[in-house]
Amino acid sequence: MIKKKSANAARIKRHQRVRKNISGTAEKPRLNVFRSLNHIYAQVIDDTKGVTLVSASSMDKGFEGKGGNIEGAKAVGKAVAEKALAAGIKKVVFDRGGYVYHGRVAALAEGAREGGLEF
Repeated sequence: MIKKKSANAARIKRHQRVRKNISGTAEKPRLNVFRSLNHIYAQVIDDTKGVTLVSASSMDKGFEGKGGNIEGAKAVGKAVAEKALAAGIKKVVFDRGGYVYHGRVAALAEGAREGGLEF
């Protein structure tokens, strides 16, 4: 019997492979993306301390629109950029979380760049 491998398990494997080389520091934290079917989440993480500095998602109060589409992802990117700039963070390392840089992930990155983050 042939068993189909889980797409999420493959994504986690890709994410772990990338995380061996990418790490967020206090000067240049990591912008991590998690994408679910209906929502999208972004966190700015300092890996040396192991703390989340800033986060934004389509589940936040006051969020307009859907997180399951490109417009919602772009809005989340702008929101995380706003919060990061308010916290004094300008440069980040982008971590796509094992997802393909396309669609909602690319839209979130574009929104973060428009919001003022550099990566």
